[in-house]
Amino acid sequence: MTTRRTSLKNILTAGVFTVTTTALQAEPQPNMRKALASLKEAQTALKNATADKGGHRAKAMTLIADAISEVQKGIKFDNAH
Repeated sequence: MTTRRTSLKNILTAGVFTVTTTALQAEPQPNMRKALASLKEAQTALKNATADKGGHRAKAMTLIADAISEVQKGIKFDNAH
């Protein structure tokens, strides 16, 4: 019985260590998350703006969508490395 308790304790300890280590590797990245939130706010503002801007609003919306994608990829890359 003592062996089972020790084994269970070791398994639980290893699990906690794995979760903790993984959490420490995936940093919250506050600056990237702030940039992402700002881009999404800008995207919403552009969507709510009137369409008659000589194509510049549409171009800005495309660029912001691309920027959002790049920031998300950067966060994912940093979390993996």
